[in-house]
Amino acid sequence: MALNKNGIFAWASFILTVLGIALVLLGVIKYRDYAIGFSVVGVGFISIGWAFNALKGRV
Repeated sequence: MALNKNGIFAWASFILTVLGIALVLLGVIKYRDYAIGFSVVGVGFISIGWAFNALKGRV
């Protein structure tokens, strides 16, 4: 499976977005005392995934 740079950016953005959503849900569902921290980190992961998605085709 040969990946070019656009494929790598696509997979990286997908994985980061999934991790971000998982962190937000983990904070909301399981660890309510630390929900703000989990949510901030999750939104950070989602925004980095969004930036990687925006870089596809430009780098």
